[in-house]
Parts: sequence; C-alpha cells; structure tokens
Amino acid sequence: MFNFQTIRFVMRLILAVFYFAAGVLHLKSPAGFISIVPSFVPWPAEIVWFTGVCEIAGAIGLFIPKLQKAAGIGLALYAICVFPANINHALNHIDVGALPNSWWYHGPRFLLQPVLVWWALFCAGTITWPAKQPTVKL
Repeated sequence: MFNFQTIRFVMRLILAVFYFAAGVLHLKSPAGFISIVPSFVPWPAEIVWFTGVCEIAGAIGLFIPKLQKAAGIGLALYAICVFPANINHALNHIDVGALPNSWWYHGPRFLLQPVLVWWALFCAGTITWPAKQPTVKL
C-alpha cells in the first residue's frame, strides 16, 4: 500500500515532468505562447522566455530539499500569473495550433487551474490538505 510520502513523491514527479516539458516547449516553440499573452503585458517574447525558465527551474527545484518549498510556492504563483493568458486565449479565440480552441478544452482548463495551484503547494510540502498529516509521537 502507498503511504503519504510515496503519494506526494509520485505527484511531485508528475508535476515536475509536466512543468519541465512545458518549460522546454516555451523555449523551443514560443510563438503559440506569445500569441496568447494579453496586450497589457509588456515584452511578450521575453515574458514567455522567462516563464519557460521559471517552469524548468521550478520542476528541478521540487527535487532539491532546500528549494522544494520555494519551488512549490513559485509554481503555484506561476499558475496564478498565467491565468490571464488562458483567459485571453479562450475569450479571443486565439488559434495556437496543436491546442484545441473550444470550450471543451478551455472549460476544464479553467476548472483545473486551482488544482494546479494546490498540487504545487501539496507536492512541495507547503500544505497537506486534504491528507491528514502523519502525527509524530515523542
């Protein structure tokens, strides 16, 4: 049976792979990401490059004990900060190539955004909800 720490580790691994791959994609093929950056955000190309670097750094940081909590908080903040781009993508029907441009895609993505925030914090050990924290007996 899996214990609390094993579940957290597997979730951390999945999240890190997701963010690492997304970061590489931001750096390798930035055009689609640049196209959904809202007009009020300055320097869209530089922001996309920076966010790609942040995703990669956060993914790696999840496995460095001294950086783990900071990485989780950073990835949670990242998920919040990119939400305007997701809204822009959906409301302005911006075609990004491989991504679907329908509410069958955007609706679940919007609903999952808070889950990504929670997931990053949970994987980094910043929060334990809804799991019960193991008690330590002295």
